[in-house]
Amino acid sequence: MESICNTAGVVMDGYPVTKYQISLLESRSIIPMVIFELDVPSKEIFKRLFLEKKKEPSLPYPLHNSTQIMAVKNSKHRKNINEIRQYYQEQHQNWYVIDGFHSKWWVWNEVIKKVQMVNKYMQIYLERINAGKAACIDKLCITPQELISRLGEFGQFCPISLAESYELVDCSVTESLKFAAEFRGHYYKMSSQENLNKFLQNPELYVPPLAPHPLPPADMIPKRLTLSELKSRFPKCAELQGYCPVTYQDGNHRYEALIPGNINYALEYRDRIYICESQEKLEKFLRLPQKYWNQKLPYKLPPLKEPIHLTSLPLPGYLEQGIATSLIKAMNAAGCLKPKFPFLSVKRSALLFIAFHLKAYNPNGSEYTKRKYKKKMDQFLERCELITYLGAKMTKKYKEPQFRAIDFDHKLQTFLSLKNIDPVNG
Repeated sequence: MESICNTAGVVMDGYPVTKYQISLLESRSIIPMVIFELDVPSKEIFKRLFLEKKKEPSLPYPLHNSTQIMAVKNSKHRKNINEIRQYYQEQHQNWYVIDGFHSKWWVWNEVIKKVQMVNKYMQIYLERINAGKAACIDKLCITPQELISRLGEFGQFCPISLAESYELVDCSVTESLKFAAEFRGHYYKMSSQENLNKFLQNPELYVPPLAPHPLPPADMIPKRLTLSELKSRFPKCAELQGYCPVTYQDGNHRYEALIPGNINYALEYRDRIYICESQEKLEKFLRLPQKYWNQKLPYKLPPLKEPIHLTSLPLPGYLEQGIATSLIKAMNAAGCLKPKFPFLSVKRSALLFIAFHLKAYNPNGSEYTKRKYKKKMDQFLERCELITYLGAKMTKKYKEPQFRAIDFDHKLQTFLSLKNIDPVNG
C-alpha cells in the first residue's frame, strides 16, 4: 500500500492460489489489473526441472525446486486454479491465459502486449472522464455488483436502440463490458460496437433530458418465461390461442401465417402470455412488444393438427407419406434409362428395375442389403443394354467370325442364354 507501489505498480508472483487468499486481497481492496496464467503441461514442467537440475551441484537436502516439492505444488495448483480463474473471470474479467510452452521471450512479448492494451484502455478512460466525455469501461475490473449499482436510467437496455428505433434490446444476456460506457457517473450498456461509437461521440443525445424515449416502466417491459414459470401461470391462457404473434403480424395477417407457437419460447407482457414460434421470433417480440402485442385472430382458424398413425391411412396416403420420395426417384431413373430386359415385356422390365432401385437406395436398409441390390441393379442394366448393342452391331447379311466385333459372339450367347433365366435370382 506504499506510494511507490501505488504509482509504479507491483507484481505478485504465484498469488493468490487459494480462495482464502482471494478474500484477503478483496478485504483490502487489492484488485490486480491483469492476471496472467502461464499454462504449461505437467510433463513439460518436470522436463524443464530435470534440465535445470543438471546444471546445479548435488546437495544433501532437497531444494524448493525438487521433484517431490514441485509435484505437490503442481497438484495443489491444478486443484484450485479452476475456481480462482472462474472467480476473476466473472468478477473482474482480468484473467488472461498465456501458452507457457513457448520460449520465455515469446511469453514476455505476449505479456507486454496484454499489459499495453490494458494500460491503453485505462489511459483513454481517464482522459475522457477528466474531459467530461463518455468513456468505455472495458478492462477496468468493474464487478457485476458495481455495474448494477451504477447503472443509468435505462438499466441494461441499449439507449441507442431505444432512441433511434424504440427497440428494447436487453444487454444483460452478456456479462462482457466490451460495449459498456460511463457518462456523468452512470454506466450504460450498448448492443454493438457501432452503437458504442455513437454513444461515445454524442452521449448527451441518448440520455435524459435529450433522450427521445424513456425506458418503459417495469410492468410494460416483456419478460421471457421458463417452462416452470409458464406452468405456474395456470389457468391463465396464452393470447391468440397459442399462435405466434410475430409470425402472424409479419405475415400481414394472412391465413397461412397462423403458426402455433412453441412453449419453450413463451413470454409475458402487460400481464398477458404470448407463445412464439422460435427463438428469433421471441427476440423480435422482446425488442418491439408494441408492434406485436395487440392483435385479433380471424373468425376462421386452421383445423387442429392431430397426429395420425401411418398405418391407418388408405393405400395412396400410406404410399405418399411412406415411400413417395424413394418411389419418385426410382420412377424418374426408369424414365431416363428406359430399361428393357431380354425376352421380357417393357412393363415387367420397368417394374423390376424400380424394385431393384427401391432396395438399393432404401434409407432404412442396412449397408449390406443396399450394396447387394445395387450390384443386382447394375447387372440388370448391363443385360438390358445387350439389346441396344446387338441391334446396332448385327447386320442383315452373314459375317464371318473374323469380321465381327471382338465381343459380339460373347454378348450374343449371353443374350440367348437369358431366355429361360429368372432376372431376379438368375
